[in-house]
Amino acid sequence: MDQDCLFCKIINKEMDTEFLYEDDVLVVFRDIYPQAPTHLLIVPKKHIRSINDLAEGDPEIVAAMTMAAKEMAKKEGVDKSGYKIFFNVEKGGGQIIFHLHMHLVGGWEKEEK
Repeated sequence: MDQDCLFCKIINKEMDTEFLYEDDVLVVFRDIYPQAPTHLLIVPKKHIRSINDLAEGDPEIVAAMTMAAKEMAKKEGVDKSGYKIFFNVEKGGGQIIFHLHMHLVGGWEKEEK
């Protein structure tokens, strides 16, 4: 854990954030500045600064994040209409919180359930 990291504080429940999903590896919550009707953040509990800092055992974490994105897209009703999942990497790539996280955005043409 990085003591100054916003996402570490959220993961450790030092901030009032509603988790849409949580397991031993990651948490999922809504972005407070959404760029789409559905904008979720999928965040590993392990503090990894960015994609550039992935270590030997970390690919399993990225796989878990991807599977969580698939399940959350279905739960949010954007799986059929379409969605994007992506990482911003380093400042030049748009990363502003330096704790690895995946964005799930969609819902522009959300199908009715």
